[in-house]
Amino acid sequence: MMEKTLLIRYDEAETIANLDTNDAALMQAAIDAARGAYAPYSHFHVGAAVRLTNGTVIVGNNQENVAYPSGLCAERTALFAASAQHPDARDVEAIAIVGINQQGVLCEASPCGACRQVLAEYENNQHHPLRTLCYLEGGRIRIYRSVADLLPFSFTF
Repeated sequence: MMEKTLLIRYDEAETIANLDTNDAALMQAAIDAARGAYAPYSHFHVGAAVRLTNGTVIVGNNQENVAYPSGLCAERTALFAASAQHPDARDVEAIAIVGINQQGVLCEASPCGACRQVLAEYENNQHHPLRTLCYLEGGRIRIYRSVADLLPFSFTF
């Protein structure tokens, strides 16, 4: 048996203000989307905003349902809406994700496993990296350059 090492690369910005204007606007769109989430059971509001390569921004938020697991995560809501609304411009350049906790405070949010797999499929289909920006505790932003850094060894076809 041979031991292997996996290297995951990401960038980190100290605050939203340290992002370039396009990424800062994308993160702000995710924050605004999180405020409108339907989360009466978990009280954890998540917002996501995707930016297509043509500059269009589409938002989504988590939508819970008493008949769990009938709800949907913010990331998939945003990605599926982008695909439905812009079928000719499906290339996703970046997605920003943010959470708001029960106290109404911005908090860390990272894609669940199902969302990571959906992100991986979008990246695989478009043949270019899909950057993922995740809000972290204390206001920092982690930026993954590719979904492969979020989900190494993803299921592919």
